[in-house]
Amino acid sequence: MSGAASPYRVLFCDLRTDRPIDVLPLRDVSLDDYIGRPGSLTGSIPVPDAALAERVRRIEDGRTAVYLERGGDLWWGGILWTSTLQADDKGVLTLALQAATFDSYAARRRIRKDLYYAAQDQLDIARKLWDHIQGTPGGDIGVTTGTETSGILRDTSWRDGDETAVDEAFRQLAEVEGGFEYHIAVYRDPVGGQRVKRLRLGHPKLLTGSTDLVLDRPGAVLSYAFPRDATRGGTTARARGASANSDQSQESRPAISAEHVAQDLIDGGFPRIDLASDHSSVSSVATLNALAAAQLAESRGAVVIPEVTVRLDDRAPVPPMLLGRTVRLRITDEWHPQGLDARYRVIGVKVAPPQRGRPETAELFLEAH
Repeated sequence: MSGAASPYRVLFCDLRTDRPIDVLPLRDVSLDDYIGRPGSLTGSIPVPDAALAERVRRIEDGRTAVYLERGGDLWWGGILWTSTLQADDKGVLTLALQAATFDSYAARRRIRKDLYYAAQDQLDIARKLWDHIQGTPGGDIGVTTGTETSGILRDTSWRDGDETAVDEAFRQLAEVEGGFEYHIAVYRDPVGGQRVKRLRLGHPKLLTGSTDLVLDRPGAVLSYAFPRDATRGGTTARARGASANSDQSQESRPAISAEHVAQDLIDGGFPRIDLASDHSSVSSVATLNALAAAQLAESRGAVVIPEVTVRLDDRAPVPPMLLGRTVRLRITDEWHPQGLDARYRVIGVKVAPPQRGRPETAELFLEAH
């Protein structure tokens, strides 16, 4: 993603202040982003001379933000976590980089204070979790929050000493029945032009935009796949958690949910296929029941996550904020002789740079909408 014709610009900034450090060439870039889990970016910086080496030395792992711009829009933002200086047999130097989206910061922060929330909106609790990690000295990385509400009140708590990772706490809160989705979006403020990192929360789903993005094959859709995976699905689910027993003289057994059964699938001919999940910091049976119900709702029968690959050029304009966007997919081919016309929601995106003989593309991961 370098060269005069490249639509990309890679900006490195101080993580805590967002102060620009440098704009550097980045080759062999691969990037992805998802709702509810961190995305990644990899690439390498060529180091052809001492002058560029001096500039590259200013890029420090764990304290540098990485932004990728395409055509003036922010398409990706995250934290540089690892780098590897490499020299080949011809003496050519490169610095290989690995970064992850800003939500990856939550995996590297622990809850080290007793937190109790009673009868509070689950989205308020999610914002307070993020405010908690940014409220400690050195913890503020500039992620802003909104005012979304869900109308779902929760009772939940985390204890100092359990060393619960904040991303685990987020999943416990979000992945229950009636939970929510989250993503940290990066974009430029339309008024001031400054870079914004915003925690977006959506109940029950995150949605972006008010109109469908229409994708056709033949047309902008270069290829597609509709994988069906029964090994990831099931017809029953149970969740296991931590023991509520604090008496060390007594045997401790993990708390466990009731068995949740998709009886309609079994009555319709599906075999019994059991799903299970472990939640080491959850001792509430009610929460475990909600987690098991949510897992079964998401993984009933065979799991299907459609994938479409679209071109990224002037002939097929695609907006930068794709996650949560509703797509109207229209396909006419031998499998769909009458034409498929269905609506999906984008839950993941992976961008591939142009290669010799191949255009720049975006692979979109979809769910039925």
